[in-house]
Amino acid sequence: MLSVIIPTDGVEQTAVATLSALVPGAASGVVREVLLVDRTDNDVIERVADIAGCRFLRMQGSPTAALAAGAAQARSPWLMFLKAGAVLDAGWIDETTQFIQGVAASGRPRAGIFRYAPSPYSETSLRDRLKAIARLVAGPLTDQGLLIARDHYVRLGGYAPNIRRAEAKLLRRLGRSSRTLLRSRIVMVGV
Repeated sequence: MLSVIIPTDGVEQTAVATLSALVPGAASGVVREVLLVDRTDNDVIERVADIAGCRFLRMQGSPTAALAAGAAQARSPWLMFLKAGAVLDAGWIDETTQFIQGVAASGRPRAGIFRYAPSPYSETSLRDRLKAIARLVAGPLTDQGLLIARDHYVRLGGYAPNIRRAEAKLLRRLGRSSRTLLRSRIVMVGV
């Protein structure tokens, strides 16, 4: 049902944190495959992918190019893009399933974005406060993940690998009317 694409920069701890939150989704059949797309020359993430049973893709380029490469390799009709270090709430599986079924029943293309929650273990900096204000004013930021049907992603032009701020531009192309802020929260850890 769902392919999860996670771009990484060779850091094991953030990749493992994200993968651990996806295990229940794989066990329930919601997650069909996970692609770890690493942009470094070390073998750390390749070993993590091997141990976790994920697909591994090494590539050079920007984080957006990694997202685009992962999407091109994904096999499922639905795509979920997460940053390494993104940990989803326990309720994400049911909500994701309901969201996908709702979009299929309505025939109206929509994308889901997870509700951002600060990590309870990190101190809030001025940068975090400014990002919170930006979320209120401009809408979701790229660290909130994206759940989108492959055909809708392709119609929107996907992530353009050579364009600056392509993740934010894809969110803007979605617009407020074709995106849903999901109830499930996403927390960034280890960044």
